[in-house]
Amino acid sequence: MKLFSWKTRPTLGSVIGRGHLIVALVGVAMASVSLTLLGVLALRVYADHNLHLIARSISYTVEAAVVFNDKAAATEALAMIASTEEVADARVLDAQGQLIAQWQRSEKGLFSELETQITRAILEKPVSLPIEHQDREIGRVLLIGHGGSLMRFLLSGLAGIVLCTAISAWVALYLARRQLRAIIGPLRSLASVAHAARSERALDRRVPPAQIAELDNLGNDFNALLDELESWQTHLQNENETLAHQATHDSLTGLPNRAFFEGRLIRALRNGKKLNERVAVLFLDSDRFKGINDNFGHASGDAVLVAIANRVRAQLREDDLVARLGGDEFAVLLAPLHTIEDAEHIADKILASMDMPIKLPGETSVVTSLSIGIAVYPDHGLTPGSLLNAADAAMYQAKRLSRGAQFTAGSERPADSVHTRS
Repeated sequence: MKLFSWKTRPTLGSVIGRGHLIVALVGVAMASVSLTLLGVLALRVYADHNLHLIARSISYTVEAAVVFNDKAAATEALAMIASTEEVADARVLDAQGQLIAQWQRSEKGLFSELETQITRAILEKPVSLPIEHQDREIGRVLLIGHGGSLMRFLLSGLAGIVLCTAISAWVALYLARRQLRAIIGPLRSLASVAHAARSERALDRRVPPAQIAELDNLGNDFNALLDELESWQTHLQNENETLAHQATHDSLTGLPNRAFFEGRLIRALRNGKKLNERVAVLFLDSDRFKGINDNFGHASGDAVLVAIANRVRAQLREDDLVARLGGDEFAVLLAPLHTIEDAEHIADKILASMDMPIKLPGETSVVTSLSIGIAVYPDHGLTPGSLLNAADAAMYQAKRLSRGAQFTAGSERPADSVHTRS
């Protein structure tokens, strides 16, 4: 029900546009009607005055005919004047009120009847003027005006009203659109930015400047609010990234932790199964870490762990991963792996990187080594757990046979390319 009512609500543009149009049409209609009424009143005064002049002219013209009771002359004189003026009916009466001459306009039909009705409605009563001779009234002239001029004026006024209304409607719509662009445009921009911020979390969008001061201030305040929200969002994202990094990485070495490594290992094994590729896991353990930590202190032990992490990371390919599993144990994920020899070659590079002394706090330096166990999917395990266990067991085999060496799961002795340090 709410959705239906929302869809049927008028827009601000339609309300303002309709308001402009109504105001314009009402204004034009009132002005046109007022001007028409004033014109009709003015024409009424003019027509009445004109009828009096015509009556006076007829009175002078038919005076002699009335004196001699010459009906033919009176009729001729009356017709000569009335036929050329706005007269519908003209009569000449003698002193006793008897009709001497009469003239009537001969037009018939609906239009003529309409003119007659307009004359009766607008003009005053028929004009009646005396016919005088030697200051004595000898008769009377009666005139009824003709509504032709009034009819033409009213039609012209109606046409003017229609024309002015049409022009005013067009002008009102034009001005309304101009005004609406200044009002609706900024409001639409504000609504669009607000919708994007709510539905898409697009807090980087901003409301453009508006020509109207109030709308511009509203847009600036909304932009300021978006700036604050974007700042908070950035702050929260940074905190979330920091927390996520702390949850999946070792705080000392900056390497991924066991949980992160196992997640990557699961994905690597899934891809390896799908693409029929090999995956290798290297299990690394420091051979002399406990002695260094006991003899030189925890700070020196931490320095050794950081150095091991940096050196191992430097020997890997771009897509490979090294993680600290805990204590002095590290693990390396090689995916994809083409041959077991590739894993052994990388293990040799890692062992060789340990030959350089590690500088401890102060002026002391120590040299340590690593024992590395290698396990390959699918040869030595099909699951993350089995593969890690196989690599762990291979590492202990390498440590048992010779420190600073590598051992591949399933072998009976260290690899032929084993790298050891005296």
